[in-house]
Amino acid sequence: MTMPSHSPVPAAAPAPTASLRRSPFGTAPGGDAVGCWTLDSGAGVRAEVLDYGATLRALSVPDAAGRAGDVVLGLPSLADYTAEHPYLGAVVGRYANRIAHGRFTLDGREHQVPVNDRGHALHGGPDGFHRRVWRAAPADDNGPASAALRLTLHSPDGDMGFPGALDVEVVYRLTPAGTLSIDYRARSDRATHVNLTNHAYFNLAGAGSGDVLGHTLRLHAAGYLPVTAQAVPLGPVEPTAGTAFDFGRPRAIGERIGEPDRQLTDAGGYDHCWVLDAADPAGQPRPAARLSDPGSGRCLEVWTTEPGIQVYTGNALDGSLAGPAGRPYTRHGAVCLETQHYPDAPNRPGYPATVLRPGAFYRSRTEFRFPHLGAPSTAAAAADGSSAASRAGGPEAGPPDPSSPPEPRSLG
Repeated sequence: MTMPSHSPVPAAAPAPTASLRRSPFGTAPGGDAVGCWTLDSGAGVRAEVLDYGATLRALSVPDAAGRAGDVVLGLPSLADYTAEHPYLGAVVGRYANRIAHGRFTLDGREHQVPVNDRGHALHGGPDGFHRRVWRAAPADDNGPASAALRLTLHSPDGDMGFPGALDVEVVYRLTPAGTLSIDYRARSDRATHVNLTNHAYFNLAGAGSGDVLGHTLRLHAAGYLPVTAQAVPLGPVEPTAGTAFDFGRPRAIGERIGEPDRQLTDAGGYDHCWVLDAADPAGQPRPAARLSDPGSGRCLEVWTTEPGIQVYTGNALDGSLAGPAGRPYTRHGAVCLETQHYPDAPNRPGYPATVLRPGAFYRSRTEFRFPHLGAPSTAAAAADGSSAASRAGGPEAGPPDPSSPPEPRSLG
């Protein structure tokens, strides 16, 4: 009797293995060695993060046809980062966005911080966190399941005029599914204001490939903050419905950017904070934005625990900066999707609070997902295999977790 033959069952493909490695990137003006850390998903997505400014220098993502391309604007050398540049990929703080006239009153005491943007304080001042060398090391959970880099910084009492000694931790994490998350955490020994974000510039067609006016954008927001000619909020939240600021349904960034609206003409495009839909009750990240490039097929989703998102369309890019490949960054050559609390909140009692008091932790989480790669795109998968923020809402997030060890202080 002849037994039937059976074809051998093909072996399952090995699961992608994430990895983290460091390479030298030069020496900062103060003498500190700066490293460039490469986070590799093991499945085609790679991120580069610098010790200097905790900067996201590169993010290589395959397009719909599998061709890799860098989708964030970066610079060739450390010298380019230590020179003046528009915060490309940096973590900005102690207070992201603007504080009117650089002044605020906290617990009855007035504080003055340096003004560096048309008479107002922007992104923590001229020597903010984007100009510091952070202490970097693999995070405790770094391994094959996710490449994770932990950066810490100590900001002394009075730094850039802000009260309180502040210890900051930022963790970049890249999973095999291709999700890049950024977790922020901070604590202070005195009451202070904290508002942190990452200032990455995205062009899904590839850095230096031209403008992003043809990119399609959707925002999960029904309101935004109109601003003065100096980009300081006028006050109340305004509805977006029927205006050039209505991205409730996907549409091209350039569709209405040229309208004769002072909100657009003063800024030369979009540079505004949208008020995101209600936070997740459990404090998990929820959808904030979806950006798509029809040409490459790439799609980016931004999920966050923050109440707002500043959308900036690279209005001041003028071709004077170029990337590692030599391609110039021209006007509207990228869009920033900066998750954060609202600008000038220290002077606006009606805005979500940014006060951080002793004994409390500031916590925030933002995720960048690429659903065209098959990464999760549902709320149930918000954490994408890694721990989510323990609380949403920023500084007033409650008492510290007694099981969490204190962060070491950096010499940054």
